[in-house]
Amino acid sequence: MLFFNNIRYFLLYIIIEQWKINYVISIWPLFNSSNIYLLGLFYLNPNVSDSNNVAIQSRAMFKAAVLLSNQYNIKINGNLIGWRSGQTTGNLVDALSDTCRSVSQSNIVGIIGPTLSREAVIISPVGHSLGIPVIAYSATSPDLSDKTAYPNFYRTVPSDNTAAKALVKLFNRFNWTSCLIIYQNDAFGSGASKAISDAFHTSGLNVTQMLLFDIAKRSFRADLKNTLINSPTRIIILWAESIYTYIILEEALQSNVVGPYFTWILCSRISLNSFNITYKDNLIGMLLIEPVVGAVINAPYNVTLLNEAHKIWQEYENETFPGSTNVDDYALFAFDATWSLIKSLEELCLSTINNFSSSCLSFNSSSFCYDSRFIQSNLLLNQLDKTDFLGVSGSVQFGKNQADRINGSYYSIKNVQSSINGLIYVSVLEYSDLGNLRVPLQENIIVWPGNTLTQSTDRASLKGVTLRVGIMQAVPYTIVQKITDSNERTTIHYSGYIIDLIERLKTDIGFNPILQLAPSNQTYDELVKTVNQGINDIVVADVTVTSQRRKLVEFSTAISDTSLRIIMRKTRDANIDLLGFLKPFSPVVWILVLVTCIYSGILMCFIERKDNENLKDRSILSQLIMSIWYSFGNMMGYGADFDATNAAGRILTSGLYILSLILVASYTANLASNLTVTKSQFIVSGINDIKNGKIPANRIGIRVGTVSEAYYLSQISGGNRNFYPLLSRQQLFDSLLAGIIDVSLFDGRLGEYLLNNIYCNLTLVGDDFDTAIFAIVTP
Repeated sequence: MLFFNNIRYFLLYIIIEQWKINYVISIWPLFNSSNIYLLGLFYLNPNVSDSNNVAIQSRAMFKAAVLLSNQYNIKINGNLIGWRSGQTTGNLVDALSDTCRSVSQSNIVGIIGPTLSREAVIISPVGHSLGIPVIAYSATSPDLSDKTAYPNFYRTVPSDNTAAKALVKLFNRFNWTSCLIIYQNDAFGSGASKAISDAFHTSGLNVTQMLLFDIAKRSFRADLKNTLINSPTRIIILWAESIYTYIILEEALQSNVVGPYFTWILCSRISLNSFNITYKDNLIGMLLIEPVVGAVINAPYNVTLLNEAHKIWQEYENETFPGSTNVDDYALFAFDATWSLIKSLEELCLSTINNFSSSCLSFNSSSFCYDSRFIQSNLLLNQLDKTDFLGVSGSVQFGKNQADRINGSYYSIKNVQSSINGLIYVSVLEYSDLGNLRVPLQENIIVWPGNTLTQSTDRASLKGVTLRVGIMQAVPYTIVQKITDSNERTTIHYSGYIIDLIERLKTDIGFNPILQLAPSNQTYDELVKTVNQGINDIVVADVTVTSQRRKLVEFSTAISDTSLRIIMRKTRDANIDLLGFLKPFSPVVWILVLVTCIYSGILMCFIERKDNENLKDRSILSQLIMSIWYSFGNMMGYGADFDATNAAGRILTSGLYILSLILVASYTANLASNLTVTKSQFIVSGINDIKNGKIPANRIGIRVGTVSEAYYLSQISGGNRNFYPLLSRQQLFDSLLAGIIDVSLFDGRLGEYLLNNIYCNLTLVGDDFDTAIFAIVTP
C-alpha cells in the first residue's frame, strides 16, 4: 500500500511540475506584432527537477534580455525584437522539429541554445543552412569550436578545452599523475574525454582507462566495479549530464567504489541529499568542476544589466525567481548569449542605415524550413566576430574564426562536505582563463574522501582491502605442511620465503590476504592466467616475468633475480683400477721405453765393462744386469750406484738423462689429465651442447607451462615440442634419478638449494643463462 501511495505522489509531482512549466510559459508577453524574432531552445525533462530549474531560469533570462532590449528601444527595421521558445528533450528530432517550426512561422534571425552538445552539433549546421547564428549557453563540447565544421556557432559558456586545462592545473597542484575517465556516449562526453586525454598527454599525465556509459541503455559496456577496483589509479573523472551522473554514482555507491579510497571529480551538479542516507559518508570528499560567471571569482561584470534583468524576471515570473544570489550561472550565460546577438543586430542595422540602406534585415521566407534564408547572414556574423562588451557573466568577446569567448572563462572547483543541512558544495579553488588556479578569497579547507584532511593519492591503496593471493608450493619459496593437533584435527601450515614476503607486505600495506594454493598439476602459465580471469587478485610465487605473460597481466618490481641452469645426474664414482698408473702412456710407448732401457743397458755394458771398476771381475750376465740397472736408474731420473768412467759412457748417460726429463714431464701431464677427466665425466658442459644436439630431444625433460619451456621453444627447438614433457617439479626429479631423461632446465638458485639439501645425486652443469626476475603478478 505504501508503495502505491508513493507512486501516486510521484505522478502528482510530475503533473504539478509540468503544469508549472506550462503556466510559466503563458504569463510572459507575446510578440505577435513583431517582425524579428530570436529563438530560444531549452532542455526540459519533467522527471528531473534539477535540470528543469536550470532550464526555467535560462529561459527566463533569455526572455528578460529580449524585453530589456525593448525597454532600451532597440529596434530592427523599426520593430522591437520578439522571442520564440522551443522545448527540447534530448531527442534530436524534437530539437530539429522546434527549430523548423519556428523558422517556417517567423523571421528568426538567431538561435539561443540549444542546451545539450549533442543537440548543438545538429542545430548548428541547420543555422548555417538558414544563414543565422547559433549561440549556445551550455553546450561545451570542444568539437563545436571548429569554425570550419560549425561556421555559424558561438557560445558564451567556456569550452571543455578550458575545463581540461583547469584539470591539468588541479592534478599538478595535488601531484596526481593518473586518472580514469567515465563519459557518456554523445558529443558532450566523447568530446570532453578526448580534450582531457589530449591535455593530460601533453602535460605528462596519464589517463589509464576510459569507461563509456551508454545513455540510451543507461548502463556501462564494461563492469564498473571490476574496472575501478583493478585500475591502478584512484582518481575518477566523471563527465556526464546530471541525470546520468546520478545513475552512475548510484551504481558506484552500491559497488562500494565511491570513497574513501576513490576520489571522484564531477562536471555536473546533482542533488546530493537525494541518495540513501547510508551513502552520506561515501559522498564526502568528491570534487565538482563547473563553469561560473565573473561575480563568483570577483571578476568584473555588468551589475546594471544584471539588476535590470532581475527586475524584469521578477515582474513577469516572480514565483520562479530564486533570489539575486541564487540565479544559476547557465542562466547568466543565456542572457549574455542573447544580449550579444541583440547588440550585433543593433550594430548591423546602424552600419546599414549609415550606408543609406532602406532595410537592414531581409529574408527569403518559405513554408519549408530548409528553403528559408537570412540574406544579411555574413554581415551579422561579422558583427558577432566584433562582439566586445561587459556582460552579466563577465567580459564577452569573440574574434574572427573564434567560436569561444576570448576571455571571461572561469571555473569553480567545489568540495562535497557535510553540514547541518546535509551535504553541500563548498568552493575550494578557482580557475580563470589566465591559467591561474587559486584559493578563493574566502578560503575553505578541503575535506577528502573518508572525511579526512589528509590529501587523496591517485595511486591505488590496498589498506583494508581483502585480496585473494595465489601461491604455489615450491620449496623453499612456499612450503606446505599438514599439522595434526591433539584432537586429530588437520590444518595446513604455510611457510617459506614467499609466505614471509606476504606477511611483510600485509604489515606494511595493510591488506588482508586470503591464500589460495594452486593445484599440484597447475602450471605457472595457468597460475598467471588466474589473475587475468579474476580467480586471484594477485599471485605471489616464484613467477618469472616474460613478454608473453605481460600481454595478460602486469608485474610488480622485482622481488628476486632468477636464471636457468642445466640439471642432470651425477656420474658414478670410477671403479678401482690397479693398472691405472699405466694409462698415461699407450702400450706401444711402454714397449719402446722398455726396449730403450734394455738396449742402452747393453751399450753401457759394452762401453764400460773393461774400464769401470764396478763391472770388472764380474760375469757377463752380471755386467749386463748392472748396465741395464744403470740405464733404468738414469731414465727414471734417480741414477745408479756407480758412474760412467769413459767419454762414450758419459754421452750415453746424458742421453738417458734427457730422455728421463721428457718421459717424466709427459707422464705427469697425461696422468693429471686422466684423473681430471675421470672426476668430471658429464654428458654436457653447458647450454651450447644442448643447442648443438649433443643430447637427443626426447632425453631432455622440460616442465610444461614454465619459463624453461618458453626458452626451449624459442632458443633450442624453434617451436618444436619434441622434448619429454614434465607436469610437476617432483616428476622432473624422479625422471632424472630414474634415468628416464638425461638433462632438464631448472631455476639456478632453487636448484642449488634443493641439490645441497635434498637431491644429492643430482648436479648443476654449466653457466647460468636466460637471466630474468621474479615479480608479483597483478591485474
